[in-house]
Amino acid sequence: MIRIIDLTQTLGHGMRGVEFETTKSIERDGWNARTLHLYSHAGTHMDAPAHFAAGPETIDQIPLDRCMGPAWVVNLDGIKAKTLMGIPLLGGVAARFQQGESLLLRTGWSRHVDEPQYYRDNLPRVAEELARWCVERKVKLLGVEPPSVADVNNREELTHVHKILLGGGVTIVEGLTNLDQVETEKVFFAALPLRIESGDGCPCRAFAIEGGRLF
Repeated sequence: MIRIIDLTQTLGHGMRGVEFETTKSIERDGWNARTLHLYSHAGTHMDAPAHFAAGPETIDQIPLDRCMGPAWVVNLDGIKAKTLMGIPLLGGVAARFQQGESLLLRTGWSRHVDEPQYYRDNLPRVAEELARWCVERKVKLLGVEPPSVADVNNREELTHVHKILLGGGVTIVEGLTNLDQVETEKVFFAALPLRIESGDGCPCRAFAIEGGRLF
């Protein structure tokens, strides 16, 4: 039996980087339409190398085959705040990982999405050693629950880790949710951004598929 798990935050007016403006209404115009004002890294989103000048590639230049594929879900739920996530935390996945697969780090951090600490400096983040491991193992997509793979309040760390990953060909997806609903260790994962010209990043629809003959 195939299950599809939506891993995407709902974008709502008033959340960080999101505003909706009524443009048309049934009463006045005969149809409903809104103008969306979106920060390019709001909610569940994908980073392009251009985001940190880690390469010239922009979001519209990332081919679809780099936005999906088999992914390992590493269960780190209960991990302490501020933890630097290193290679040992991957457990047995590190030995079974095949080049070109993806990694989803389930930390449970998405439960804080409506709390101030979601963006503070206590989020679990990717250690440099794990970032370099991802590049060496040719990880296709690295997905995390916090709004960033690195401390958003530490510019040096933020820049360094992003440049290692994005410059090494690893596509980053941040702000995932609902990973606790995934029941299998390996899934088919996809994160599909809008094709925005010269985009440094973009909110995306991310989901996991379990079951069936997926790989």
